[in-house]
Amino acid sequence: MSRIAVSHPLYGTDNISEQLEELQLTLGEGPCVDAFVRGSAVLAPDLLATELQYHWAVFADAALEAGARAVFSLPLQKGTISPGVLDLYANIPTVLDTEELADALAFADLATLLLLGTRIDEAGAPAVGPMPDRSFEDLGAYRAEIDQASGMLTVQLGVGVEEAFVQLRAYSYAQGRRLADVAADVVARRLRFTPDAEPDQAAEEP
Repeated sequence: MSRIAVSHPLYGTDNISEQLEELQLTLGEGPCVDAFVRGSAVLAPDLLATELQYHWAVFADAALEAGARAVFSLPLQKGTISPGVLDLYANIPTVLDTEELADALAFADLATLLLLGTRIDEAGAPAVGPMPDRSFEDLGAYRAEIDQASGMLTVQLGVGVEEAFVQLRAYSYAQGRRLADVAADVVARRLRFTPDAEPDQAAEEP
């Protein structure tokens, strides 16, 4: 995640986690967004809780429909640097005890070091020297296509990249489609946006 650029999920362990990240990216709300902005963990043991239904008016119901009942978001931080957030979910109401929360925070710390390119030694501690080459090609594919689609929309709509991404999100949400699928259609020129169309409308290419 970034305060100055479009944010993207890097990896989801299953279909539900992928849906949760898509929802938060498309809606611009949810525990991941709050954890990044606040710089502190956001723990939601039951999405049916009234205060969460009110706070995340759209995300809470959508996450429940996706199969999540509890969500936990832990910011990835090293000093003043924050490259993202680690999100966890459970399909039943869940309160993390002290030991479980400590384990989750340890995983978040490790993920932070890996994202920042720090090599980890066999004992699990940061080691001296650069991180060895690894195959992370698949992690960047999702981001690249959305970036490319946003770039194409800047030309089609005559707007900046941030506004183009907002338009892409708005269309995805209105059509009930995954952001990645809409981006793929734009990149493949199956979908075109026009300046005079409503944000939730676009023309299919012949």
